Amino acid sequence: MREESMQRMEALIPTLVHIAVHRARRRALATRGKVVEARNAQLIESYADGTVRLIRSIAKPVAVAS
Repeated sequence: MREESMQRMEALIPTLVHIAVHRARRRALATRGKVVEARNAQLIESYADGTVRLIRSIAKPVAVAS
């Protein structure tokens, strides 16, 4: 595989991850009726009907230098 091809494929990784996470969230809401997720330094439970319940506040994410 050529370097150019490898770089193009690697550039797709963030998009593929976004799609996979979105599908997993939808599937979890459809089968379990809720998901637990971290948003804005809060641990929340989101329900299939759109309601959200705060579980607790959590530490803000730590930036990682690459």
